[in-house]
Amino acid sequence: MRFDVVTLFPELIDVYTKHGIIGRAAENGMFELGAANLRDYSEDKHKKVDDYPYGGGPGMLLKPEPMFKALDAIKKHNSYVIYLSPKGSLFNQKKARELSSKEHIVLIAGHYEGIDQRIIDRYVDEEISMGDYVLTSGELPVLTVIDAVVRLIPGVLGSDESSVEESHSSNLLEYPQYTRPESYLGMDVPEILLSGHHKKIEEWRRFKAIEATLERRPDMIKDEDTIKEYNKLARLYKSTNA
Repeated sequence: MRFDVVTLFPELIDVYTKHGIIGRAAENGMFELGAANLRDYSEDKHKKVDDYPYGGGPGMLLKPEPMFKALDAIKKHNSYVIYLSPKGSLFNQKKARELSSKEHIVLIAGHYEGIDQRIIDRYVDEEISMGDYVLTSGELPVLTVIDAVVRLIPGVLGSDESSVEESHSSNLLEYPQYTRPESYLGMDVPEILLSGHHKKIEEWRRFKAIEATLERRPDMIKDEDTIKEYNKLARLYKSTNA
């Protein structure tokens, strides 16, 4: 799998992707990454890549000429081009899994007030948003997509179970987790986690995951069966204060 990023700040992409799990995955050849400086494709003597919008309005837009040249140089027959934009569809775990099957993803990091619409019309396969807010540049959203997708590549996390038993993977938030010591400042690890009864532990974790989702993200629960399951488990575990 390969990612190519069109950006004004390739050094920001390089710094993040050279460290931690993502950096090790790149070193081990699990994915490839390129970061193209948009200014390298400008024929303006000052390497200008932006201009005022027609019709007036605040801010500047990224021009079509440098972007066309950059994308023509990067894009291949199997490329999937994404523009990170507040107007795009909301990024989530389902989308990350969908993108993890792509062979080549090209990510456009926007700046200023956005990019010329002709770039979108000619090259962009999908616009993606990180949420209902606006950032000063597109590098953070680009890195978010890369991170979320790369960790789904088999072997990147060491154990494929790590990417399954986590928030959003089953349309539920993750259950609470504990490590040693068993007791700290009067706060104890739930007894059921010390019981060694794997079926009961799995059942308790399911209950706590549904509970957390109902409290914090009820919009994620779409079916009545999950509610019924929660009510059944709640009678058991709330009565035991587990």
